[in-house]
Amino acid sequence: MPGGKEPGPSVKDDELYEKLRDEGNSKQKSAAIANAAANTSRGEVGKRGGSSPAYDDWTVDDLRERAAELDIEGRSSMTKDDLIDALRNH
Repeated sequence: MPGGKEPGPSVKDDELYEKLRDEGNSKQKSAAIANAAANTSRGEVGKRGGSSPAYDDWTVDDLRERAAELDIEGRSSMTKDDLIDALRNH
């Protein structure tokens, strides 16, 4: 690994994890995607998942609740657009 830092034993696909981190994704998100890809195939990961309305269709309360689940700082004072941006870039 560059810099000598291993992501940890819980990450099943180190190469994909590092690529995702280099792209600016959080450690949690990178590990989740890398592990999901290791369990099936990288191509299948993006195809599955549930359907959910676009964040634009959510209420501010729902957006704040989701931001709380993800421990996004400053969510209580964010506008709807700020919340959407924070959630999309978490």
